[in-house]
Amino acid sequence: MEALRVALLGAGTVGSGFVKLLTAHAERLATLGTEVRITGILVRDPAKPRPAWVPTDRLTTEADALLADADVVVEAMGGTGRAQELVLAALEAGLPVITANKALLAEAWDALKPHALEGLLFYEAAVMAGTPVIEPLSGALRGSSLIELHAILNGTTNYILGRMETGATFQEALAEAQAKGYAEADPTLDVAGIDAAHKLAVLARLVADPSFPWEAVRRHTRGIEHLTPAVLRAARGEGKVVRLVASLYAQEGRWHARVRPVKLPQDHPLAQASLSQNALYFKGDAVGAVCIVGGGAGSLVTASGLLGDLYRLLEGYPGHPPLPAPVPAPAIEASRFEEV
Repeated sequence: MEALRVALLGAGTVGSGFVKLLTAHAERLATLGTEVRITGILVRDPAKPRPAWVPTDRLTTEADALLADADVVVEAMGGTGRAQELVLAALEAGLPVITANKALLAEAWDALKPHALEGLLFYEAAVMAGTPVIEPLSGALRGSSLIELHAILNGTTNYILGRMETGATFQEALAEAQAKGYAEADPTLDVAGIDAAHKLAVLARLVADPSFPWEAVRRHTRGIEHLTPAVLRAARGEGKVVRLVASLYAQEGRWHARVRPVKLPQDHPLAQASLSQNALYFKGDAVGAVCIVGGGAGSLVTASGLLGDLYRLLEGYPGHPPLPAPVPAPAIEASRFEEV
């Protein structure tokens, strides 16, 4: 049986979840003829308390030695900076990288794109965690040209808005989301819409333009901090719900990307996503409307996406390719939602 040496970068919420799932899948992975071994886990502080299933003897602060002894890198650090440095070092050494890091993919795409085109970059877990959208958009749905895409891409804001509909204040709903592990101690990236914008940039490169710029999404992003229970109740009175929606659509011959709170009809497919769920609505010229709904956050949900990409690698498939060339923006009018 062959051995596959995995270097894990990060042992936080997602990284520790990956260790747990990998252990549970050991026998199933072995049926592929490979013994998957985590040879090291890069952390800042090896003495920090961690779940019992994280092997303390694999913890290290020595990144160079860890990468030199790896066949594949699983990145669960998040953010840019150090994560970008290590991911690029691995890719430039020819190592496949599996990542859930939407910020890195969104903001450092110019450096990552050549490696994605080589098939070395796997990133299903970067958008909607373990609920598959990267694979469908880079595979089967390429057979249908995009007319419009709308998505709820942040479980934290979806949870907060759902609770505010029942009367909770923004701060009360945020505190609940943090207590349940949906929101970080600093929730700015979530509630300001930046997390959803990162993910929309990733999706835009799969369906519209392989070089879609991050700033084109960032400058058209608004969050939910200004919303109140009264605003949400008023929308309910109109037969609508308020959700933070990321949209990609054509207008005047160009692709446009936006993240903002909008009023959705209560029977719209995106409105059916409950609390911490994510949802994506794709409308194509041939396939029509496709909606994907599922868990979009959490330790094991995200880790399952990372593990799914490891299976993809072991089964001999390349990483997720961006579009080979930009897709012309259609002349068809896209859906319009009232912004809040």
